[in-house]
Amino acid sequence: MRRITSVLAVASVATVALAGCSAAAPEADGPVELTLWTGFTGGDRGAYEDLITAFNDTHDDIQVSMEVQPWDTIAQKLPSAWATGQGPDLATPSFDPNVVAKYVETNSLLKLDDVGDVSLLAPAAIDAFTVDGALYAVPANVATLQLYYNKTMFAEAGIDQPPATVEDFKTDAVALTDGGTVGLSLADHETIQMWPILQWLEGGDIVDSDGCSVLDSPENIAGLQSWVDVVDAGAAPVGLTGAEADSLFSAGKAAMQLNGPWAAAGYAEAGIDFGVAPVPVGVDGPVTLSSTVPMSAAAKTAHPAEAQEFLEWWTGQDAQRQFALASGFPPVRTDLADDPELASNEIVAAFAEALPSARLYLVGVDGATQVDSEAYVPFIGEITRGGDVADAAAAATAKINAITGCEDK
Repeated sequence: MRRITSVLAVASVATVALAGCSAAAPEADGPVELTLWTGFTGGDRGAYEDLITAFNDTHDDIQVSMEVQPWDTIAQKLPSAWATGQGPDLATPSFDPNVVAKYVETNSLLKLDDVGDVSLLAPAAIDAFTVDGALYAVPANVATLQLYYNKTMFAEAGIDQPPATVEDFKTDAVALTDGGTVGLSLADHETIQMWPILQWLEGGDIVDSDGCSVLDSPENIAGLQSWVDVVDAGAAPVGLTGAEADSLFSAGKAAMQLNGPWAAAGYAEAGIDFGVAPVPVGVDGPVTLSSTVPMSAAAKTAHPAEAQEFLEWWTGQDAQRQFALASGFPPVRTDLADDPELASNEIVAAFAEALPSARLYLVGVDGATQVDSEAYVPFIGEITRGGDVADAAAAATAKINAITGCEDK
């Protein structure tokens, strides 16, 4: 599972021109050359590289060069590079969709008005990338979390199907815990978030529409306590990173795990007989977590038309069909749900099914990265290690409200 860390580091202003700078003069002859920075260093890197190859093979007049760098390197270099008119023509500035608004504040992003029919793209992503009515990014990818379950462990426990409701989820997690195995491999830090899903299933949330914490509401406290009880029963280990949670499931030591499509290949390689089921239905209906990576163009690119042509192609049907089949990620488009080739792919279909009910984590919340790292993650760590839920929720609420400025609203 991908490690989640703070991503919007404040970079010092650089004066050294960077390779592939967006303000470079166009070539007199030959194709327009665009540079793209991405942080796709994981096992799905090849699927992204194949997209670049496919674009270049079909566009004689535009050629794109993708430079893959760690996310923290991009976070350090890109703000000053784009602010000074240097850096790449295109980039995935972060895996955090909230970063788009930060780059808009520094006038670093090109307004996208010629990237095709965006009403056909994942609505949550487009909403997240729209600031004051203008679109500044398209989704480089969209992923959802679903429930992986170990079919062998379920059969041995006499459970013939994955849990359908949140109450079944908790009951099965405890029932599937036996000696050296646990019912649910649940990460709480250095991970894509899992605990918000558990809260949403119980009808709770972290903040309201004003960015004010609701962790200390009676409903949230009750819902969180019900999952702390599952942890206390030994059904979910405490303090796991995302990588550790993955390892537990791939070793056959956990019966269930909330995870994304990127995990499927590794579990298959480990020899786990697994299935992918919808996240059990919560008290308010189906819900799960979605993640999306923004892809933007530099405001000062010398080639705005070509940059937008590339973004339109990237989110088009052919590219998204190719990427989904190669990576297991659902397409970023909503008009491929009935595509026979995608529907026949079990992994792609399973994660695409969740798109209508998927929610982004802390999207649009002021100081979202701080809320996550300084308040929410420590809060979950405290309550799963014996801390009183109500007391911890009150303290986390005060911290969140200070970060978001809720106290001043």
